Amino acid sequence: MRRRLCRSVLLTLHSILMLVLLAFAASLTAQKADRDNETGNATNVRGVIWRDPGQMASLNLIYGAGGKGHAPNPKGTFTFLKEDMLATSPKFEIADQHGVHWKVKLGEEPQSETAASRFLWAAGYFVDEDYYLAELTVTGVPTLHRGEEFVSRGGTIHGARLERKLMGVERLGTWDWFDNPFIDKRELNGLRVMMALLNNWDLKDVNNSIYEMGGERRYLVTDLGASFGNTGNSITRSKSAPQEYADSKFVESATSDFIDFVLHSRPFFLVALNVPHYLARSRMEEVTKKVPRADAKWLGRRLSMLSDKQIRDGFRAAGYTPEEIGVYTHAVRKRIAELNAL
Repeated sequence: MRRRLCRSVLLTLHSILMLVLLAFAASLTAQKADRDNETGNATNVRGVIWRDPGQMASLNLIYGAGGKGHAPNPKGTFTFLKEDMLATSPKFEIADQHGVHWKVKLGEEPQSETAASRFLWAAGYFVDEDYYLAELTVTGVPTLHRGEEFVSRGGTIHGARLERKLMGVERLGTWDWFDNPFIDKRELNGLRVMMALLNNWDLKDVNNSIYEMGGERRYLVTDLGASFGNTGNSITRSKSAPQEYADSKFVESATSDFIDFVLHSRPFFLVALNVPHYLARSRMEEVTKKVPRADAKWLGRRLSMLSDKQIRDGFRAAGYTPEEIGVYTHAVRKRIAELNAL
């Protein structure tokens, strides 16, 4: 009797959650319509999500999208501008001696985000111009509300990701993984696979941006910090954890037509007190599911053209130790091989 009662309670809770999920999905659709109006989706500007990066062997993964010419000078002069109190990670803005503005991110994500941007860029996707500096000196740094533990005497900042602010770029808003101009296109499906390959488990729409620049509308993932760890289980997950990344599973299941890749974002529903959060996390897991096999193999063929040196450089750019670079390089190469074996 007790077992039947428990089963009945669980089924009732599950049914309630499914009803709330449907209501939440309807709300997301309405919000998307509002965003479309705000960002002017009716314009004739061409939308793009991928561009052929050219000869893969010539790509420099040390400097990435911005190249050496846009890299910050680690010994340069930087001036504090303002702290960002809205971001999840500790962030503030600085300006260098040339007047270029940079957004500094501290905490768990600078290394993983820098490395992830290198591999997305190499695969042909648009990314921010991110660079990692183990140390830089910033004048005029006040006592920070968050991240003060990464600042030492004299304004020395430790373990920072610097994102270059580009001129002539207008941020139009965000985009939805399940409602965008590229649904069923190979390029979007490749991006979905990349999220699984990177183990990027924080796939909130707010982390996706639309930039208008160069006469086109570019769709990109602009927050990649929750990468290169373990997407976890219903309780725990990690970022920038080499061995946990290497030990995690990549391909969940496969049929003759579709591949499901591993992504765990959903918390245990019996302790999901924040229902909207639970539903949003549940939805994220679908991003890496039911990817057409042909599109996954297309991405694998492209990534297989990267040399081991280039893969190592992607992690060197993020300041990982030689031992960590070795673990990551082997794990990424293994995942690329899995794509090509599909």
